[in-house]
Amino acid sequence: MAMTSSQVKQQQNNMAGTGTGWPRRNSQNSSAAVSAGAAIEQKNNYPSAALNRIINLYPLTNYTFGTKEPLFEKDPSVPARFQRMRDEFDRIGMRRSVEGVLLVHEHGLPHVLLLQLGTTFFKLPGGELNPGEDEVEGLKRLLTETLGRQDGVKQDWLVEDIIGNWWRPNFEPPQYPYIPPHITKPKEHKRLFLVQLQEKAFFAVPKNYKLVAAPLFELYDNSQGYGPIISSLPQALCRFQFIYM
Repeated sequence: MAMTSSQVKQQQNNMAGTGTGWPRRNSQNSSAAVSAGAAIEQKNNYPSAALNRIINLYPLTNYTFGTKEPLFEKDPSVPARFQRMRDEFDRIGMRRSVEGVLLVHEHGLPHVLLLQLGTTFFKLPGGELNPGEDEVEGLKRLLTETLGRQDGVKQDWLVEDIIGNWWRPNFEPPQYPYIPPHITKPKEHKRLFLVQLQEKAFFAVPKNYKLVAAPLFELYDNSQGYGPIISSLPQALCRFQFIYM
């Protein structure tokens, strides 16, 4: 039976009023859609603080550097180091080590503080943890041993963010930012932490080291000069928003 034009129009009005069909046009659904859109827009414009991590960087000139007695490695050579790692692995298992990434700025660019030994070797401050030692407390201890002042004034290290995990699968130099699938017992786990510096501080540098500030553009894609871990820091740090104080 054919419908007149007035009957068709009435049926369309009924469908709109009951919310049938697609798209639904009733006022309740329209209000919900507007509210959801506003919520999404607000979320995009104002991201969570946890997702938008802000780090304050202070100029290099804010910091004072002194010297103290030399700080020597536990092992006299690379082969001796790996032999000690083998011996300790048999007794206490995988070695755990931590390193701190200390940032300053100069000429409007982030710089990483690195310990330089000789002319070609660079390292982050840190080292091995004692068996059962907490990672953050262990890093604070190692930073104090490496760069802490010796005049009795306590240095406060603010350690909050993990920025990298590296694994040594064998008793050899190579380390990777993952555990290779065929490795069931990695020999070392190294964790990198961002250490937020205070506005001003004094660092006592061992006499056999230099403390240098390396800009991120110098580290980027430069594993030949700094090794795979330090040269990957620009990528690891790009998730932070830096404020130059």
